[in-house]
Amino acid sequence: MTGDQIFQLFAYFLPTVVTGAIAFYFFRMHTNNEEGRRRFLLHKETQTTTLPIRLQAYERMALFLERISIPSLVVRVAPKSADKDAYEKLLIKNIENEFEHNLSQQIYLTDECWNIIKAAKSATVQMIRKAAMSETDSADKLREDVLTETMDKQNPSATALAFVKKEISGLW
Repeated sequence: MTGDQIFQLFAYFLPTVVTGAIAFYFFRMHTNNEEGRRRFLLHKETQTTTLPIRLQAYERMALFLERISIPSLVVRVAPKSADKDAYEKLLIKNIENEFEHNLSQQIYLTDECWNIIKAAKSATVQMIRKAAMSETDSADKLREDVLTETMDKQNPSATALAFVKKEISGLW
């Protein structure tokens, strides 16, 4: 082969290679764009399906926090006897039952929100236990002490509920 023939061969292959490279580039760009569009549509469809479920989970956790707030709890759960220890256990058992009933909702909440809800539950139980350590001798007196202690401090349920509301507003 002479230099002239090599140049002619190169002249034929160069446009072919450039055209093939451009076609490959546009095909790859189109494929990536289509994949991105499919992901967006799938995400959008998933959002419309899961958003109501997530909102329902936040709703249930708001109800849980309202039910375990000390003022609501002591009004709803009356002592069955005058024994303060039995009343303390009854209040804590009620909180634990409410929590276990809503345990599955954690999969729809963020980790931070779930941890704040658990901390509110624990703080409420601690407040009840602390009030029970006082020199009270009856369930009714314990009820008063628990209410009095919560009046002086920020209600853990209210703090957690404020966080839940803030997080829900971020979903819009």
